[in-house]
Amino acid sequence: MQLNHLNLSVTDVPACVEMFETYFGFTRSDMPVNEHMAFLHDEGGFLLSMFRAKDVSYPKSFHVGFLQDTPEQVHAIRARLLEGGYAVPEPQQNHGRLTFYFDAPGGFVVEVESFVAR
Repeated sequence: MQLNHLNLSVTDVPACVEMFETYFGFTRSDMPVNEHMAFLHDEGGFLLSMFRAKDVSYPKSFHVGFLQDTPEQVHAIRARLLEGGYAVPEPQQNHGRLTFYFDAPGGFVVEVESFVAR
């Protein structure tokens, strides 16, 4: 069994599309992408669908996570996000990982992390 898609309710579909394409390698699928909805996929075939909602409210611990191969990649993505105008905190080391969380433009949180060599 394989997880093949995730649907997110977001407040700003175009801004989310731009973020996922620019910083996380997603590309548009053959399905519609507009201000109301978008369908993106990653290189592994995972489908991310997003639909616009007025009031987005996820539980406090909810987030979308992106595992990187190295801590250097975590720092590189953070630098690109900062250049793009995102408010991104310094990565923190905890539980054997280097990680940071930031608020995505659609009303949810994104985590970028890597395991730290011991």
